Amino acid sequence: MPRVLRIINRLNLGGPTFNAAYLTKYLAPEFETLLVSGMKDDTEESSEFIVNELGLQPVYLPDMYRELNPFKDYKSYYRLRKIIEEFKPDIVHTHAAKAGAVGRLAAAHSGVKVIVHTFHGHVFHSYFNPVKSRMFLEVERYLARKTTKIIALSELQKQELTETFAVAPKDKFVVIPLGFDLAKFETNKEGKRKLFREQHHVADDEIAIGIVGRLVPIKNHELFLRAIKEVSEKTTKKIRVFIIGDGEERASLEILSRELGLLNKGSDKMDSCIVTFTSWIKEIDVSNAGMDIIALTSNNEGTPVSLIEAQASGVPVVSTDVGGVRNIILDRGTGWLSPPRDIKALSENLLKLVENDEVRRKMSAAGSENVRIRFSYQRLCSDISALYSNLIK
Repeated sequence: MPRVLRIINRLNLGGPTFNAAYLTKYLAPEFETLLVSGMKDDTEESSEFIVNELGLQPVYLPDMYRELNPFKDYKSYYRLRKIIEEFKPDIVHTHAAKAGAVGRLAAAHSGVKVIVHTFHGHVFHSYFNPVKSRMFLEVERYLARKTTKIIALSELQKQELTETFAVAPKDKFVVIPLGFDLAKFETNKEGKRKLFREQHHVADDEIAIGIVGRLVPIKNHELFLRAIKEVSEKTTKKIRVFIIGDGEERASLEILSRELGLLNKGSDKMDSCIVTFTSWIKEIDVSNAGMDIIALTSNNEGTPVSLIEAQASGVPVVSTDVGGVRNIILDRGTGWLSPPRDIKALSENLLKLVENDEVRRKMSAAGSENVRIRFSYQRLCSDISALYSNLIK
């Protein structure tokens, strides 16, 4: 039985954790997999419940964190060399940037014959200054030469990585979209909708708009709040807005919400405000069911999980047109796309959906159909199994 060492940055809520967990669980017994994870940041919600529910027991690297730290990163590299020596994997598969750097170096220097890396996103623009972005790009080009196969999550991402940033030649890439267990988003939607809206005092005639993700600069929640302000001034409908997630930007976003008149200063009755900060919600299928629209306003994305889950829940989407979003959303079919940082286009798209009940109903039905097969974990496991089998022949 071939052995796979799977290395992930950290177990935080998001696509990489779900996919690493599903592949570790469901590629057995064809492949024996050991899952290794770094440590999440204090500002992030843990997703250990995902691996726990699947009965997995990851090995943790106590010194591997998201931020660069040469001393701790070297300790993680050395620990991985020891794990590789003991586990003797046929394949090392890394997920996301930090795991991809430390893990691929350890695998290459240990003589592992098949090294696979998945780009869940990239940091080549909108994260850092030009000098730092260039440094990360050169590192990725170097690591690509030590990699047997690189997985892109969408055709658009592959095009960006090969043509815009020239990370590696096209023949080194394969496109394998993410996969999830979407069944829970399709069941008991009416019951879940009633539960969420009762908990948060959302009236039947109020349009609930949600945005899900880390509260960090790259997600550009400021754009979202300013667009909501414009919508609130133009719409004839009553709206409620839920910011689901947490992170370093929360305090500044709460201040901005108050300045815009979306969050009442000193109010402990959140249902009296347009905007509610919920922090992380693990039962995202329940919160999704309570929404009428789900938004994403990022400056850069890989394949945003929140938009896949939104469509599986039958919720239309308004998003910036970045990264692999266009490979997930059918523009004007399951949602509306706008250029990044364009507040006018974003607010207009939000207003269209807020005002038009019939358009929302049509997009709801189309969204469920769009993602049901394309992003199932069964399809993901089948694609990865075929890739592994070809690579180890």
